[in-house]
Amino acid sequence: MIGGLVWVSLLSLCSVAFTEGCNRQLQQNVDFPGSDIKTFYSPDVEHCQLLCTQQPSCRFFTFHRADWTRDDRTFKCFLKSASSGQPTSQTPLQGVTSGFSLKSCNPSPQPCLPRVYENVDFVGAEYTSFFTADYEDCQKACTQDPSCQFFTFVKQDPKQQNVRYKCFLKYSWNIPKASSVEKKAGVVSGFSQTPNPPQTVCQNKFLSNTDIPGSDFQTLKAASAEHCQALCSAHPQCTCFTFGSLDFKCYLKNNKHHLETKVKEGATSGMPARFCQFTNWLRTAYEGIDFPGPEIRFELKDNAEQCQRLCSGDPTCQFYTYVKDNSPESAARRHCYLKGVITMPAPPKVVKVTNVVSGFSTRNCPATGQ
Repeated sequence: MIGGLVWVSLLSLCSVAFTEGCNRQLQQNVDFPGSDIKTFYSPDVEHCQLLCTQQPSCRFFTFHRADWTRDDRTFKCFLKSASSGQPTSQTPLQGVTSGFSLKSCNPSPQPCLPRVYENVDFVGAEYTSFFTADYEDCQKACTQDPSCQFFTFVKQDPKQQNVRYKCFLKYSWNIPKASSVEKKAGVVSGFSQTPNPPQTVCQNKFLSNTDIPGSDFQTLKAASAEHCQALCSAHPQCTCFTFGSLDFKCYLKNNKHHLETKVKEGATSGMPARFCQFTNWLRTAYEGIDFPGPEIRFELKDNAEQCQRLCSGDPTCQFYTYVKDNSPESAARRHCYLKGVITMPAPPKVVKVTNVVSGFSTRNCPATGQ
């Protein structure tokens, strides 16, 4: 599975050190109002803090705990940022916990998330389900499935007889994907290089100038057809894809019953690769392509090759954009922008539900005999 193989060296929660140093203190019933940059769902404050740590711009956060009762913000994790690295104010507020990014604390690059949550449902994102005797077996099944990032198990419940003992395996993106891909003169973009080349390299088998119409379940941005194929290969529901070279749109599709094609200029289609890895898209420097988005930091470099090496040597960097000497933006010339995104497990929604248990894969945890 490409998500578990190509990107092992790329996932990281640490980043450039900040002047405020390592601050692990959590402030109970204290709100850091304002300065929001992004909102996620989290089952607890520790998960929220890890999200803040991995998001490049986040410096501090406020989490609305399970005992929050004022409105529907329960389990919401508000990531925040300020140029000073500190909240502008701190306000007493019952039911929330606030804290700071752990970027300066040298955190584990792949966090262990062993805790399970009684009467908490991770809503959505399931790609398969089956019956297990208990939540422990459900968590083991999640851990052993490379696609599974988290799970929800329905306990014995007379009100839900049709789903009791059911184990739902769920997925969130565990490989970096650029939030946008755009044409831009005078720049070069690319990806961090994995230090260990794959043992089994795929041969590209694309359907050129071909569209596979319909059955779309997610549309992303990709730098190339090879990159789109890698994204399809990482998602357990993707059975085929179409990439548009004019708008850089990557259409992930799910249709297990038939495969129809039609001629379309500029479109490239294909199938996922489950048992080998594509590396051309990782090694390619994309001329005239920008990866806009949050930046970890930037340095001045003489060329794109130096920028790529800088990104590959930084465990927080997943992709980069380099501004060349011929860029129309003279003030940004020779700037090497290192970039990253959240790749840790992130449920799309967290809610209170009786007689269910939710949790995460423990494949990143020390061996416990599972």
